[in-house]
Amino acid sequence: MKVTNKHKILTALLATALLANACGDNQSAGDSPDSSSNDSAEPSTSSTDQVTLTLLAYDSFTPSPNIFDEFTAQTGIDVEISLGGDAGELVTKAGLTSGNPEADVLWGVDNTMLSRALSKNIFAPYATKNLSDLDESARKLVPNNEATPVDTGDVCINYDVNWFKQRNLAPPLTLRALTSSNYANLLVIPSPISSSPGLAFMLATIAEFGQDGWDEYWKSLKQNGALIVGDWTTAYYTEFSGSSGKGDRPIVVSYGSSPPAEMIFADPRPATAPTAVAALTCFRQVEFAGILRGTKHEREAQLLIDYITDVKFQEDLPLTLFVYPANKKAKLPEDFVKYSLRPESPLQLDPDLISRSLLIWLDEFTDIVLR
Repeated sequence: MKVTNKHKILTALLATALLANACGDNQSAGDSPDSSSNDSAEPSTSSTDQVTLTLLAYDSFTPSPNIFDEFTAQTGIDVEISLGGDAGELVTKAGLTSGNPEADVLWGVDNTMLSRALSKNIFAPYATKNLSDLDESARKLVPNNEATPVDTGDVCINYDVNWFKQRNLAPPLTLRALTSSNYANLLVIPSPISSSPGLAFMLATIAEFGQDGWDEYWKSLKQNGALIVGDWTTAYYTEFSGSSGKGDRPIVVSYGSSPPAEMIFADPRPATAPTAVAALTCFRQVEFAGILRGTKHEREAQLLIDYITDVKFQEDLPLTLFVYPANKKAKLPEDFVKYSLRPESPLQLDPDLISRSLLIWLDEFTDIVLR
C-alpha cells in the first residue's frame, strides 16, 4: 500500500483543522440564527444584477456549462464555480474559514463527512421550498436543515472487464476477495482522509467486517499491494486501466454509475460497457449542498439552493455528474438506467456511529497505512 506525499500533507492539514476546531468556537449549528423560512427568501440587495455567488465544489463537479444561465435570468444573480480539490479537502478548508467563508455555497459534502462538517459549524441552516420533493431518507440525515440533499449514489468496486477476460480470471465480487493473492497489486483506492469515495469505501469495510475486524482487513489489503492515492480523479483517470488514463491497475474504488459514463463518452461507443461493478461491495452515498455560514449573500444563496434542488437542475445530474437526483420528480435518462448499477441492499452505517467514531477510525487507518 503506497502513500503519496499529498496523502501525508492532507493528513497534517486535517489534523490542524481538527485542532483548530477543538480549540475554537464551540457554538453548534443549532445556535446559528434561524434562516430556514422561505417567506423572505429575497435577494438582500436592491441591485441583484451586481451579485455574484461563488459555488465551491469538488474537482469533478461538471454540470452542463450553461446550467446556471436560467438562474441568472430569473434572479439577476451570477454564479461562479470554484473547484477546491476532493470533498475531504473542501470540508477541511471550509472548517478553517467557518464564519468567514471564501465562497457562498458548498456542493459535495456527503454522508460520510457530514458529521465532520456539522461539528465545524460550516453551514447556515435553510429549508428549501423543494424540501418535500427530496429523498426522505436523505432528508432525515439533516433534520435541522443544516444542509440540503442534492443527489445520491453508491461507492463500489469497479473493474476493467477486458483485463480480466483476457487473462481468464474471475473479477473480485466481494470485499473479502480483494485480499486474495489473485488480486495482488491490482487495486487502487482514493484516500479515506482526503476523498469522499475513499472514505465511503473505508466505511463499507467497517460495515462489512465490524468495528473489531475492519483494521485487520486493511492490513490484509496493504499486504496485498493495494495502492492509495490522494483523490478519486487520480485513482480513476490515472491509475485505473479501464478508463481513459490507461493505468496498470484493473480494480478501482469508484461508483455504481461509472459504467454509463464509460459508454456515453466513448467514441465510438462499444457494444458493452468496458467496466463493471461488484454489487456486494457498494456503500450508499448521499451528497449535500449548503449555505456557508458568514456569507454576505445569504438570501441569494437560498435562491441558489432552491434552484439546484428543482427538477431542471436535478435532471442534469445523471449524465453530467453520474449520480441519482435527490428530487423524486426528476426523470432518469434511459442510458443512465441501462448501464448504472443500483444495489438492492447497499452497505450502510448509522450516521450517529460515524459521528462518534470517525476520528478514531481515521487515526487507526493512518496507523495501518504508515506503519
